[in-house]
Amino acid sequence: MTAELATIIDFIRFGASRFSAAGLTFGHSYDNAMDEATHLVLQTLHLPHDLSPAYGQARLTAAERSSVLELIERRVSERTPVAYLTGKAWFAGLEFLSDRRALVPRSPIAELILAGFSPWLDDREVIRALDLCTGSGCIGIAMASHNPDWLVDLVDISDEALALARENIAYQQVGDRVRALASDLFAGLEGQRYELIVSNPPYVTEQEFDALPAEYAHEPKLGLTAGADGLDIALRILLDAPQYLSDDGVLIVEVGESERALAELLPSVPFNWVEFDVGQMGVFVIDRADLIEHGESIRAAQRS
Repeated sequence: MTAELATIIDFIRFGASRFSAAGLTFGHSYDNAMDEATHLVLQTLHLPHDLSPAYGQARLTAAERSSVLELIERRVSERTPVAYLTGKAWFAGLEFLSDRRALVPRSPIAELILAGFSPWLDDREVIRALDLCTGSGCIGIAMASHNPDWLVDLVDISDEALALARENIAYQQVGDRVRALASDLFAGLEGQRYELIVSNPPYVTEQEFDALPAEYAHEPKLGLTAGADGLDIALRILLDAPQYLSDDGVLIVEVGESERALAELLPSVPFNWVEFDVGQMGVFVIDRADLIEHGESIRAAQRS
């Protein structure tokens, strides 16, 4: 069956067909079979993701055919996310190293970064920013890459994730402005202050985790789960963030499907839920002043 495949387009089409027929789950950087197959084929051939369609009819060598077909079959049989198979993922217009030490980069916060965090930062100057629960480092590194005047700290509790983040700092050549620090949330950041704190923390409930498709089993559980309601980490961030934000600082946190639970738990807190191109996706923005004003409600929610 595969003997008839010859060109780049042939292999992309074949991969997409195999992925669709196998009923794979798409949620790690791509949301459809065709885009995922395109990423797999072009990465395996060491070609740019924006390759001109004019090269689509280029024919693969025997060695290239073998490499591409092997990864297509592994994607189907192992349900391994394509970023882990190729070792690369795209986020906010940048290429990152990706492997099982951290979640595959895929946060909607990428859209905020590319938009300059408008309108939330339109009238604010950012000197220092923090990427809390950084994982691969993609959010913080992208913030630094798109904002050359910012100094950015990346923080995670996982030594393995931090090792990958440091590799990505070097890969994106931002080591003069970005550093990776080991810390359990804010515990190791005594005395640090930031104009902007951004976090994509774990927010999957234990029940949701047990029902996740097989692809997610390849990712570290530490980066996914956060208690019975998915809010264990988010509540800690809300409670402690004011100590590490500048006077007019801003906190941005992704809580995904736990958005409703958070809004119901803290109905008086003025969360600004971000509308993305594809709609609301569980990311809120809140000022330091509002966090302080509602500190007691947040503290009570954390104890409950």
